[in-house]
Amino acid sequence: MNVREKREELEKKMLGPLAVRAADTKGRQRPEPECRTRTCFQRDVDRITYSKAFRRLKHKTQVFLLPEGDHYRTRLTHTLEVTRIARTIARALRLNEDLTEAVALGHDIGHTPFGHAGERALNEIMKDEGGFRHYEQSLRLIDRVENGGKGLNLTFEVRDGIVRHTCDPPAATLEGRAVRLADRIAYINHDVDDAIRAGILSGDDIPQEISSMLGGSYSGRINTLVEDAIEASAGAGDIVLSPAVYFVLCGFEDFMYERVYKNPIAKKEERKVLGLLEGIFGHFTAHPDELPEEYRAIAEKDGLMRAVCDYVSGMSDDFAVDTYRTLYIPEAWNVR
Repeated sequence: MNVREKREELEKKMLGPLAVRAADTKGRQRPEPECRTRTCFQRDVDRITYSKAFRRLKHKTQVFLLPEGDHYRTRLTHTLEVTRIARTIARALRLNEDLTEAVALGHDIGHTPFGHAGERALNEIMKDEGGFRHYEQSLRLIDRVENGGKGLNLTFEVRDGIVRHTCDPPAATLEGRAVRLADRIAYINHDVDDAIRAGILSGDDIPQEISSMLGGSYSGRINTLVEDAIEASAGAGDIVLSPAVYFVLCGFEDFMYERVYKNPIAKKEERKVLGLLEGIFGHFTAHPDELPEEYRAIAEKDGLMRAVCDYVSGMSDDFAVDTYRTLYIPEAWNVR
C-alpha cells in the first residue's frame, strides 16, 4: 500500500462510527487520479491554503474596518482560530480532523472586503441578481472562480461544510457541524477581545451571568464552550451544547450585538462602504474591458454583473480603497 492507502486504513481503526472516512467520500465534481501520499481531504486542505483567495483573507476586515493596530483580528486570523477550535472538538469526538480542517479553512474564503458591511453592500447591489451571501460566494469561488476559472474541485463533504457553515439545513457531516459551532465560539470571543482592545468594552462590562457560567477570560470562555460541546455531543449524534450553556451563549451574542456590532463608534465608518463598493462596481460594469482577464472570461459564461461581483467581493480592504481612490480621487498635480 502507498502512504495514502495506509492512512485510509488507519482511519478505519481510529475514527468514530459517525466520522467521515476519506475512503468513503462522495467524491469530487470532476473525477481525478488519487494522490499517492495524501487523502482526498488532505489535498483539499492544501488546495484551499495555497489559493489566492485564502491569502487575501489576511487583509480583510473581521469586525473593525481598517483597524490601526497589529493585534486586531482579520478574516484570516479568525479562520485560523476557528480551525483550531474545530479540530479540538473533532479530535475529542474521533471525527476526521483533515475534513474538519478543510471546511474550517475554507468557510469564509468568499467573504467580502469590510466584513459584513461589505456583504450587506453587495447584497444590495446584487438584489436584482439574486443577492449576495458570503457562504454562497465561498462555494462559487472554490467551484468557478479560483484556479483561472477551473475551481479547486474539492470533495462533496468539504463543499457542503463550507456552504452550510452559517445557514440551514446544517452540514451533512458532523465535521461540518463542528466548524459551524467553532465559528460561533471563535467570533463571539475574539470580538470581545478586540472590543476591549479598542476601548469599546471593558472586561467588567460583560454581564455576571455570562462570566459566571463561561469564565472571566478569553481563554477561559473558549475552554468552557469547547469542553461543553465535547461532553454534550458525545453520543448525541450531533454537535451541540448543553441547554444551560447554549442559553448563556445566546445571551452573550445578544449582548455583543447591542454593545459592539451595533455600536455607533465601532460602526461609524460602515455607512461609507456601500458608496465605495457601488462606485467600484459601477465603473467595471461600465468598463468591462478594464476587468482582469480571468474575470472577463467569467463574464462571458456567467454575465457581467456576476463577474464584477466576483472581482469586487474578492478584494481586500486596502485594495478596494486604493481602487476607489484611483478611479475617483484626483491626484495632486506636481509642477516642477
